[in-house]
Amino acid sequence: MTTDELKDTAYRIRQDILKSLSSAGSGHLGASLGLADVFAVLYFDEMKLDAANPKNANRDRLVVSIGHVAPVVYATLAHRGFFPKEELLSLRKMGSRLQGHVSVQVPGVEVSTGSLGQGLSVAVGMAIAAKMDNCTWRVFSVHGDGELQERQNWEAAMTASAYHLDNLVAIVDRNKVQIDGQTETVMPLEPLRKKWEAFGWRVLECNGNEVADLQRVFEEARKPAGKPVVILANTLMGKGVNTIEDDYHWHGKVPNAEELELFLKELAG
Repeated sequence: MTTDELKDTAYRIRQDILKSLSSAGSGHLGASLGLADVFAVLYFDEMKLDAANPKNANRDRLVVSIGHVAPVVYATLAHRGFFPKEELLSLRKMGSRLQGHVSVQVPGVEVSTGSLGQGLSVAVGMAIAAKMDNCTWRVFSVHGDGELQERQNWEAAMTASAYHLDNLVAIVDRNKVQIDGQTETVMPLEPLRKKWEAFGWRVLECNGNEVADLQRVFEEARKPAGKPVVILANTLMGKGVNTIEDDYHWHGKVPNAEELELFLKELAG
């Protein structure tokens, strides 16, 4: 896809995030909107995938450690052709496979997640397995910045460095917001770049809401360096809807019917 096509895809993913969450009446809006550009680039430009054969042995793997951003995952998978878009309105409904945290019941989802801090350990295990089997597929993982307050992430980071997992790319959604407020108020993470570097990772940074910058940084991440890569993607929670951007109160809040109409208009600009 071209950069403009990816931007349009991210826009349409955001539309479906809003509609599916409003229909559900509960869920996690802020980070899902903020990550739409990241997921558009991952699924439509970067990862090797086959929607017609989700278990293709040569596919790249993605572990979504912050399982509560299921709305952006499901919307992206639907647009990529893994299941019908109409199913998105079943989000969080009784009997639906589109549950509130990502589930392997959904085609294209590699790991059921929800307990924060565990995704990087799973991704490290996958990357080690790929190395042992001499496979060329890569492993990606997506993390919230507040999630990095969980110590298991750093045990996994140390392991990835020790095994020189240059087939692993971790993406941190650096929106500086978590459920209780600003990360630097709740539990400071800075200097975040230096922390990852101290654990032996190659650190790249980008504007996670600019498609061209994401394309640039993913291209850079492909260059072999004998160590795992972490991308600090600076995003805005609620990106695209000015009313709620950077407002932690919308971490786990959804629009009612009236707000949905307003938010869709803001999204359209």
